[in-house]
Amino acid sequence: MKYDVVIAGAGPAGIACALEAARSGLKTALIERYGCVGGNLTLGYVGPLLGKICAGTIAEELEDAICTKRRNVPDFERAKIALTELLDEAGVDVYLQTCVIGSEKSGERIEKIHTAGKFGKLSFAAKVFIDATGDGDLAVQSGCAFHMGRDGDGLVQPVTLMFIIEGVDPDQPLLCRHEEDYTDLGDGREYLDLCHKACKTGELPENVNIVRLYGTDVSTERMVNATQENRIDPLNPADVFKAEVSLRRQMGKIVDFLKNNIPGFSNITVKGSASTLGVRESRRIVGRYQLTEEDLMAGRAYADSVVHKARFALDIHNPSGAGQSAHAERRPVTPNFYDIPFSAMCPLGCDNLITAGRCISGTHVAHSSYRVMRICMAMGQAAGAAAAIMCQTDTTTNTVDVSLIRRHLMDRGVQLEEK
Repeated sequence: MKYDVVIAGAGPAGIACALEAARSGLKTALIERYGCVGGNLTLGYVGPLLGKICAGTIAEELEDAICTKRRNVPDFERAKIALTELLDEAGVDVYLQTCVIGSEKSGERIEKIHTAGKFGKLSFAAKVFIDATGDGDLAVQSGCAFHMGRDGDGLVQPVTLMFIIEGVDPDQPLLCRHEEDYTDLGDGREYLDLCHKACKTGELPENVNIVRLYGTDVSTERMVNATQENRIDPLNPADVFKAEVSLRRQMGKIVDFLKNNIPGFSNITVKGSASTLGVRESRRIVGRYQLTEEDLMAGRAYADSVVHKARFALDIHNPSGAGQSAHAERRPVTPNFYDIPFSAMCPLGCDNLITAGRCISGTHVAHSSYRVMRICMAMGQAAGAAAAIMCQTDTTTNTVDVSLIRRHLMDRGVQLEEK
């Protein structure tokens, strides 16, 4: 199979990348290991879409396609339909239930990649390859170096299973979005204090000291972000099943806590849950530039910036316990608006491979901010634009004129420069 660009991973970054590449005239293939596109936007039950970026990116289009109202939790069934239709309308060739298993290189250039599925094996040749797998699978199979986890012990952020409850009293407005979202329950109790005490007494799981509740389009529903399993390697199948067992048990305990303690929650049941682990952190591929906490806090811009005005908290869920890594019961620090340079998306050792999403080059702390979906979508669009320019000019990640990538994105309406 021969394409202009082949993208591994059909999550938020991969979909944005595929749409931008196909709409730019490239023959585009999108390879996905699951039987549905969307990743955390569908199978992962992750919502709402978090992170800020500059105006005009493809994230706005995608959010409008899957949410009835921006900033709401997506309608995951609607998302499955809408995202599939967008890819089909753009002319992207999507290969579902297909896993990338290796690549062939000539020097620092990937010539083809190999995949496997129930059909057997397929090989894909392309001018440009993009790794949007989240875990950096294609990059590692192509010999790229990576970092994983925090300094010292190498632990990554905990994994989670998101779920939706229904049966909440429509007159109960309780929401809890973060560690300082204090709410008086109206009977002398405060919600977060109640969560912290329940964690200590064992009414909640030992690593769950906050039960985050987000609104959906239905007043009697809440999206629950609470389950947490620490010390899991999300690349190890045995660890993945261990986490599944623990997290699904935790769901029952969390539901019982809400039913027994929160007014208006006594009749709740689980409406639906994620079909795959919510993985916050795994491999970070070593690139030409590594984003750091200092870059984010300083709000740095770069000559090769392809994502502009990104912003989200340094949100490190404690890899070894409950709460946040730095402050167990406080909201994490939010950096200034920052840019992401193209060089952080260019792995060392493969000059026709681009990374997009949480597997780009950055430190453990910086990663905790740029890993969220809106920012990943903007990276995906930038990768798709870069692939278009590289194909048009017959260049590599090392030789492409990044000003042409920036111009391409601005012509699409992405506001990479202040007006």
